[in-house]
Amino acid sequence: MTSDILIIGGGIVGLSTAYCLLKQNPSCLVVVVEKESSLAEHQSGRNSGVLHSAIQYKPGSFQAEICGEGRRAMIEFCSEEGLELEICGKIIVARNEAELPRLKFLHNQAVIGSIDCRLVNGEQLREIEPHAAGVGAIHVMETGIVDFRKVCERLGQRIQALGGRILLDTRVTGFESNSSSLIVTTTKGEFNTRQALNCGGLYSDRLTRSSGAEPRAKIVPFRGEYFKLSTEAQSLVRHMIYPLPDPALPFPGVHFTRVSGGGVECGPNAVLAFAREGYGKGQINLNDLMESLTYPGFIKLASRHWKTGVEEFWRSLSKSAFQRALAQLVPEIRAEHLLPAPAGVRALGIDPMGATLEGFHFVDQERVLNVVNSPAPAATTALTVGRIIAEKLRAKAGAGLV
Repeated sequence: MTSDILIIGGGIVGLSTAYCLLKQNPSCLVVVVEKESSLAEHQSGRNSGVLHSAIQYKPGSFQAEICGEGRRAMIEFCSEEGLELEICGKIIVARNEAELPRLKFLHNQAVIGSIDCRLVNGEQLREIEPHAAGVGAIHVMETGIVDFRKVCERLGQRIQALGGRILLDTRVTGFESNSSSLIVTTTKGEFNTRQALNCGGLYSDRLTRSSGAEPRAKIVPFRGEYFKLSTEAQSLVRHMIYPLPDPALPFPGVHFTRVSGGGVECGPNAVLAFAREGYGKGQINLNDLMESLTYPGFIKLASRHWKTGVEEFWRSLSKSAFQRALAQLVPEIRAEHLLPAPAGVRALGIDPMGATLEGFHFVDQERVLNVVNSPAPAATTALTVGRIIAEKLRAKAGAGLV
């Protein structure tokens, strides 16, 4: 089997890249291979569905620019395709006076970055969210919600309509370069291709090594645990309610998120997953677990944030502890309001010094472009990142695709 571009991974970044390639070059032979029996089975289909603003990024930075552009591109795509997308807004809450300086700093950055938001005091906060607690907040008007699994499904349909191929149940097992092309071995046979793109998500670092390169970071899986609010409690949350983020931590803290199609999710709690696909607390893969626990980067990260880690682990074991964390934002939340919801696993890129990778991290080889790290707003930015990657691949593939 042959292709011009072989894309490994049927998540939103790989699919967006295939879509952009085919729109730019209709004659390009693009093949997407996915090891699961359907698209978006992992991070792309198991997230909170938030269409982020760029408020968390430094104005003018690459991350801020691609987040803003990606958000606009996703809104346009969903509008053209008739996919449900709601711009519902969110509030970022300062829970006490000590947090107000950080809240004001974040708002000042947002103003510089032209984010559609406003700073409100405690009284104004309760006009927006009557049941929320806090001494002040930023009301971010441009944040939205969308079902990214449906976005992936539609991207898959458009890829095939444009002449691309999607092969499910196809796992990559090896790479071999020759003088003119790359041979990628899969469970469905060999592919002869000009270029390959590794969008393997939870396995991106392993695929990078298999292709002959060494990534700067290792993927360590963290399970994001959620509850959903009972029907009677959903009226306690009008928009989305987030705590003020701690810049020292890689996770935003538990929060309330409205869900596309109705309902409210609470979470995520973040704990080390005992398997790269460890969606359940009882799922253990000893190889995955030992790889995480013996990795110097994880050990250093855990030693710096052990107290937070203990709190997260306790919330994983105790529904009451989870409820108390949520009650800091909405005091009326009770344990009986919290119903089980599916968990997700985030592929957290951690370097050997224990630092988490903040942005997209690429390892570029002659015939393989590896996307080793896709940060938390990857779904929001996917169409813009897909366009950027497509341009890289076209340049690398050479004659006939430029």
